[in-house]
Amino acid sequence: MTHTYTVTGMTCGSCESKVKAGLLSIPAIDTADVSKEQGSATISMKEHVPLQEMQKVLGPKYHISSIQEEEMPEAQSWLATYKPILLIFGYISIISILLAWHAGEFMPMSFMNIFMAGFFLTFSFFKMLDLQGFADSYAMYDILAKRIKGWGYVYPFAELALGIAYATGFQPLATNMATVILMTISIIGVLQSLFRKQTIRCACLGAVFNLPMSTITVIEDALMIAMSAGMIIALA
Repeated sequence: MTHTYTVTGMTCGSCESKVKAGLLSIPAIDTADVSKEQGSATISMKEHVPLQEMQKVLGPKYHISSIQEEEMPEAQSWLATYKPILLIFGYISIISILLAWHAGEFMPMSFMNIFMAGFFLTFSFFKMLDLQGFADSYAMYDILAKRIKGWGYVYPFAELALGIAYATGFQPLATNMATVILMTISIIGVLQSLFRKQTIRCACLGAVFNLPMSTITVIEDALMIAMSAGMIIALA
């Protein structure tokens, strides 16, 4: 279950971190997205946590109140919500298909290689527009980012490196194996969040777009795994 609370008393980024750390110290709380600007904390929990218990861990400086069920805007359709990621996939797919045609023949390996280069370069770009925002969002569900604080800051650069490797044809076998490992780790956290029915923001396009986590995130990761695995088989 996910709830949004009003939090007062936060005056800086350090306050955000303290409130978040305090809330996450409660075992029943899975994630806490704290915003000083909005004066809010969106909390995902395994079971209902009394307001008094949360206030206790925050101390006298911060005050938490006004619980509300988090709801997605009803007026926004599925297509409107995921329009940014669908457009990006569409553009990358069209360019990859056009570049994979050679003398009237479609080259599947060339298509997958170009698609992967475009995917990683584009998605790493959006993540780097707000590196801290991405890292904070990613740490809410990724199994590695939850345990290693700096992983959220490293991940966009890992995607950038893979994009360059695909674009330049650098060590194809090693590049595809690295992709399988990276995307498998990523998809585990996504699946865990979906199984727990957590309402959290997907960090696939960084913090630029407010995209909710859904099956489209699983499809995105699974597609990358399938393509890289297919190229590994073809190269073996």
